[in-house]
Amino acid sequence: MENDAVNNPIADTLAQRPVIILDGALATELERRGADLVDPLWSAKILVEQPDMIRAVHADYFDAGADVATTATYQATFEGFRRRGMDRDAAARLMRDAVNLAAAARDDHWRVPANRLARARPLVAASLGPYGAMLADGSEYRGGYAVSDQELRDFHRPRLEVLAQSGADLLACETIPCLREALVLASLLEEFPDMTAWVSFSCQDGRRNCEGEDIADCAAALHAFPQIASMGVNCTPPGHVGELLRRMAAETNKPLLAYPNSGEQYDATVKRWGGATDCRSFAEQSREWYDAGARLLGGCCRTTPDDIRAIHSHYVPGGSGH
Repeated sequence: MENDAVNNPIADTLAQRPVIILDGALATELERRGADLVDPLWSAKILVEQPDMIRAVHADYFDAGADVATTATYQATFEGFRRRGMDRDAAARLMRDAVNLAAAARDDHWRVPANRLARARPLVAASLGPYGAMLADGSEYRGGYAVSDQELRDFHRPRLEVLAQSGADLLACETIPCLREALVLASLLEEFPDMTAWVSFSCQDGRRNCEGEDIADCAAALHAFPQIASMGVNCTPPGHVGELLRRMAAETNKPLLAYPNSGEQYDATVKRWGGATDCRSFAEQSREWYDAGARLLGGCCRTTPDDIRAIHSHYVPGGSGH
């Protein structure tokens, strides 16, 4: 089924250029600037403490050539903010603030005439992390939630409603460890018919998502939802991405996306990344991802504006970021 939703900014942008360049890690850049993210709210903590720092990171990614800013709402949930003593109105306001920070950085970037050359107006994607991210115990890399579909719907619906009405161009349902949660999100989107989204899975190897389901089955199941404008893989070691995309491409003609992590492993106990990075450059590896069907390319945890600049330089003639 072709995507016939009212609003599909991914299709509109891809009609103008062959690749959409996504941004890279937000938390990595915040930490590099001195932010302490050892906290259940993760980068959403900085929405409360240092919002201008978030806007500055978005600006750096736009300057590096990103066509999309992904908001600091991955770990922003009503449950998480309530544990900090914030009521529903305050939590919703912070989620909207996150979208406004990304939009303000985009608008500043777009006012510069040189930044408009050979590109479409950049997009703001409101990040909607998985149920496991709220647990803050690494469950987004395991799946196996001990909750029902209805409980997942009840968890996701309130903030999906806020983000769908926030002014964001689309939703980024990301680091989803299992098909069950992806289908819950896809069905909830039907309550917001003017919004489209991408769905991106975290995966354990070249065939399976983090819960162990065949990624090809995930692609086949999501293909029927017209509001899913793109699907793919994120926060997964780069070496697995090509095979995962090829398996997905066999089951859907929707544009695929890839924004893997650096190849390091996350230790949920100590809240740290460790191990070795993949030594090949993202620009080099992205050629395989593009050939496998990915038309949205970027980075996730532990990637930087330099990685995005390298991808941009590879796919945009004469491009090196600004």
